[in-house]
Amino acid sequence: MRNFDLSPLLRASVGFDRFDKLFETAFGEAGREQGYPPYNIVKTGKDTYRVTLAVAGFGPEDVDITVHENQLVVKGQISKPEQGVEYLYRGIAQRAFEHRFQLADHVQVVNANLVNGLLDVQLKREVPEALQPRKISIGAAAEPKVIEQQAEKAAA
Repeated sequence: MRNFDLSPLLRASVGFDRFDKLFETAFGEAGREQGYPPYNIVKTGKDTYRVTLAVAGFGPEDVDITVHENQLVVKGQISKPEQGVEYLYRGIAQRAFEHRFQLADHVQVVNANLVNGLLDVQLKREVPEALQPRKISIGAAAEPKVIEQQAEKAAA
């Protein structure tokens, strides 16, 4: 068993208390089959992304897309398999699948389209105004307000 020294990472992080979930996701995916269906992840703009999965043979009713706790889950299952068909060669698998993608904070699913056997899931990062970086000016400290004196004047 390998031992990992995480102290260099912990020194450089503040308030990042999800290391256990991060490492569980990173090391837990190694044992799962991640090759079917094939997919691409593309950065389409400064804060926009696209996940494309090749889902030949699947219709919109056969694919389920959910987002929960910063995790995008794409599941596929053929709902109505063909009856009475004898395949001489079957190169299009159409087997059930489930892909999980860990999303960064503030990444939202905008849209999903299934065209020509390709499922496109559009993502966008929308950081709230309160969480965006802001400039702090350096200057003289403002004189503190004394609340007790205001309360005494109001009582009088």
